[in-house]
Amino acid sequence: MDSTQNIDDLIADFSFLDDWEDRYMHVIELGKSLAPLSGAERNTGTKVKGCVSQVWLVQDISDEKPPIITYRGDSDAHIVKGLVAIVLTIFSGRTAQEITDINAGEILAKLGLEEHLTPQRSNGLHAMIARIKQDAAALL
Repeated sequence: MDSTQNIDDLIADFSFLDDWEDRYMHVIELGKSLAPLSGAERNTGTKVKGCVSQVWLVQDISDEKPPIITYRGDSDAHIVKGLVAIVLTIFSGRTAQEITDINAGEILAKLGLEEHLTPQRSNGLHAMIARIKQDAAALL
């Protein structure tokens, strides 16, 4: 399945959820699907700065040309772990150029999440996106 399909599926799933409570629970469920990171992977180099909750993103770069960047992530907070899962759905498994070209704000608007997030969670979400885009830009 290609990455665009994953984003379309994510948007479709959220479009069926009418109220914020259902969306909130869905975000938490998405987070439960993430494989946990090892203790060694939870370090200062993988920790995302700008998140109130602890968030770690681990980047794996393939040997392909152009390389495919895959991310794994984790958080110590349930809702934030779900936001990590959403960010990974949007960005993981793509080339650096594809990552830099993605308009994450547009996708998040379609999910209807941002207006319901606290300012701290919204800042953390944007910090995750900025980190991934910086990683990608460094590879270009």
